[in-house]
Amino acid sequence: MSAAARISEPDASAAAASAGMKLRVVYRDGAGEIHLDWPRERIAQAIADRQGTLWVDIENAESASTREAETLLREDFGFHSLAVEDAIDESHIPKIDDWGEYIYLVFHGTSIDPRTDVLRLHELDVFLGLNYVVTYHTEPLSFLDQDRKSIERDPRDRLQHGADHLLFRFLERAVDQSLETIEHLDDRVDTVQNQVIADPRPKTLETIFRLKRSAVRLQKIFSPQREVLNRLARDPYKPIQAEHRIYFRDVYDHVVRIHDISESLRDLIAGTLETYLSVMSNRTNDIMKTLTMVTVMFMPMSFLVGFFGMNFFGETLAFQSPLPKRLLFFGSLLIMCVSPSLMWVYVRRKKWF
Repeated sequence: MSAAARISEPDASAAAASAGMKLRVVYRDGAGEIHLDWPRERIAQAIADRQGTLWVDIENAESASTREAETLLREDFGFHSLAVEDAIDESHIPKIDDWGEYIYLVFHGTSIDPRTDVLRLHELDVFLGLNYVVTYHTEPLSFLDQDRKSIERDPRDRLQHGADHLLFRFLERAVDQSLETIEHLDDRVDTVQNQVIADPRPKTLETIFRLKRSAVRLQKIFSPQREVLNRLARDPYKPIQAEHRIYFRDVYDHVVRIHDISESLRDLIAGTLETYLSVMSNRTNDIMKTLTMVTVMFMPMSFLVGFFGMNFFGETLAFQSPLPKRLLFFGSLLIMCVSPSLMWVYVRRKKWF
């Protein structure tokens, strides 16, 4: 078996990290041998190997292990304290900083809760050097796990192109994950539009606003992310090989597509909201029209009752009439029954209802 095809067995002294910090180190040395669990105490040796490729993944889920992560980034790699501070502090907008021998960038993957339609952002902080990539995050990221599994399945191909190509793969998978989010939002908008036409309810309005918030948040995060990819594809950063910029250009095109689709989604959601309000307004008008028609149909009855007092068989009448009381009674009933019917026919012929 060639050296490029060999994978070293896990070192018993591999860095286990603390309970709150998971440290995974993958190293392809200059001879082409893959080490899936490179010891933490030998990271400096891997950095010194300019022909090798090192990937250090730090998952820091607890604030108690933050100091340990800072120590690793500052002492083992010598990153500037400002860059380390930015990495430790979460909730940054996507950005990229050039530190000469390495670059620091913030990127976000996205996912969406299928039950609540709430958009979730997954921040990834990356340090890219000439022959190493350091990824820092506070929660498990599926696209990083996928790449690690790909390296385990095909170690010869995944790391031989250098650290910058490995970064491209991370960003590509993160963007692909966001495309799935876009597809979900698009499907949900179609479903809500059908609900608005078929059976609009107050719950439908809540769904529309949740989708709108998710679409707006997605667009806000991908606007600066588009600039990050544009700079990676255009600017002459030292850790990025000139021939590899085209890969970042491809990811940039995907991000532009997501940004444009998110704008279209916002327009669709706004149109859906206007349709909902229009449908509810029409329904209210129909209800008011019905109530008004009922009121008008009973107006003759109210007039007769108020005018005659309906005291036909009492001791006294509201007025003196030579007509028999029984005739007046049945005549009033006939008028009260016929007049609403005539009014209904008249309204239908005029097409007011």
